Amino acid sequence: EERQVKKKRGQPGTATPDVIARYSGMEFMQAMARSELDYPPIADTLNFTLIHFEPGRVIFQGTPLFAHYNPIGSVHGGWYCTLLDSALGCVVQTKLPKGRGYTTLELKANMIRALTTDTGPVRAEATIIHVGRQTGIAEARLYDSAGKIYASASTTCLIFDIAN
Repeated sequence: EERQVKKKRGQPGTATPDVIARYSGMEFMQAMARSELDYPPIADTLNFTLIHFEPGRVIFQGTPLFAHYNPIGSVHGGWYCTLLDSALGCVVQTKLPKGRGYTTLELKANMIRALTTDTGPVRAEATIIHVGRQTGIAEARLYDSAGKIYASASTTCLIFDIAN
């Protein structure tokens, strides 16, 4: 099932393990999109939001702000990495069965060019490479509205049973 997310709604917050365990990964994403679950507070801090998800594919969009700059006049690499890591983790989430969770085990990012406030909105699009019983592997690209690539990343996630 494909899902477009029109706008960040609801309240910022986090879900407890017992709540997370009630959903498959896709059901969890759908519940957030319907504002039945809170969205993560980091989305407000770093000015990004989930705009699309389907099994094996997720897109986040963010617009860098001056508050995200490093001392050399461009957006800090941590902003790139957080946006990419969010997309990569959520794409793994879309493939998880009920009662299973994940955490990032490894994140590798390549910053290709500098982002500034003049860049405007960028999108992090993540796709699945493999999801098994213990690991999930995904890749993502960060690009602007003209399709210019600003970064790429890959992740390995540890998949585990959620303890209630």
